[in-house]
Amino acid sequence: MKLENDIALAMRLADAAAEAIRPHFRTVAAERKGDATPVTLADRAAEEAMRRILTAEVPRDTIIGEEFGSTAGSSGRSWVLDPIDGTAGFLAGRPIFGTLIALVVEGFPVLGVLDQPITGERWVGAMGKRTTLNGKPVQTRICRELSEATLATTGPHYFDDHDGGHFMGLAAKTDHKRMVMGGDCYNYAMLATGQLDVVCEANLKLHDWAALVPIVEGAGGTMADWNGDPLHAGSDGHVIALGDPARLEDVVEALACAH
Repeated sequence: MKLENDIALAMRLADAAAEAIRPHFRTVAAERKGDATPVTLADRAAEEAMRRILTAEVPRDTIIGEEFGSTAGSSGRSWVLDPIDGTAGFLAGRPIFGTLIALVVEGFPVLGVLDQPITGERWVGAMGKRTTLNGKPVQTRICRELSEATLATTGPHYFDDHDGGHFMGLAAKTDHKRMVMGGDCYNYAMLATGQLDVVCEANLKLHDWAALVPIVEGAGGTMADWNGDPLHAGSDGHVIALGDPARLEDVVEALACAH
């Protein structure tokens, strides 16, 4: 029952964040003054709204947010918040950003929500449960060969030269004619829904990926670091997601080859 209560709480957080974000979408020209860009206003308003609810409902839980840092708790549970993952997409008026909400227990994500407040899409993943999109189960797709895989990443500028070489080693082994650039968290949602096969990124923070692990894994996929090891709060930010876990060894091997 406790997990059901946590899911219900996460849904309330997503509702509150969406309400704070929507008024700022596609208002860049009207509101860009100094540093108070709409994305900053929307980010802060959304995180503040979520923090208010958590402080009232689960005061012993830690809160870790992109905008306001960490508020320590004593329960061993942490709510990890990224009010707008995909700033560039938000500023460009593209509805492929998302609000990420994760519950992390003893360093491992057990619940994740990805909410797209403009399209009204909401993915929910939780340990031991099937991932849903707006209440309906979703499933990753089978990928027989890495050469047939569609690979996605947010952008090459997020890799340094060293990581970029390894990423290109992976890209060379996939169907590079269908490689997707851009998308941030939305790529992982598309992977969970059977539209992509592999997502590969580096330099991510906990708030960038924690919510995505239960979503991808609850849909039949897997997430890991570039060595193939499970992600946890101490991971170094090198992240891969696969729709078909059978390809994990292939992806790790390809990443080991720098171009």
